[in-house]
Amino acid sequence: MSGVSAQAEFSLEGLSAEQQGLAIAKERKARDLGWGDSTSSVIMTLRNAQGEESIREMRMKSLEVANDGDKGLTIFDTPKDVKGTAFLNFSHIEKSDDQWLYLPALKRVKRISSRNKSGPFMGSEFAYEDLSSFEIEKY
Repeated sequence: MSGVSAQAEFSLEGLSAEQQGLAIAKERKARDLGWGDSTSSVIMTLRNAQGEESIREMRMKSLEVANDGDKGLTIFDTPKDVKGTAFLNFSHIEKSDDQWLYLPALKRVKRISSRNKSGPFMGSEFAYEDLSSFEIEKY
């Protein structure tokens, strides 16, 4: 079995704290380029204050977009009350991300406005903005 090892020279020497943070963010973004697309199956466990659990299973598909933010689709498979719910996210480098939530029970698509992106995603502790790709230019 052969492995591939990559090393990059990366130095923070002589930089201010702000410059170090920006350098780290840029290096992280550079190392994240070129993945193309991905598909994953995810299990989300929600636990309330009484310790009761609710399990949600979903499929996530992501697409890397050159010169813009990434695109993502999340589809809930279980439980029955959220089955078929879908979340579509188009991240952008500088402008606000576009996000939509399809609610099958209502047969309706809801656009997530920029003022609601910090709200909870599907009853979890995640916010809608947590599901967008990281774009340095927005900070």
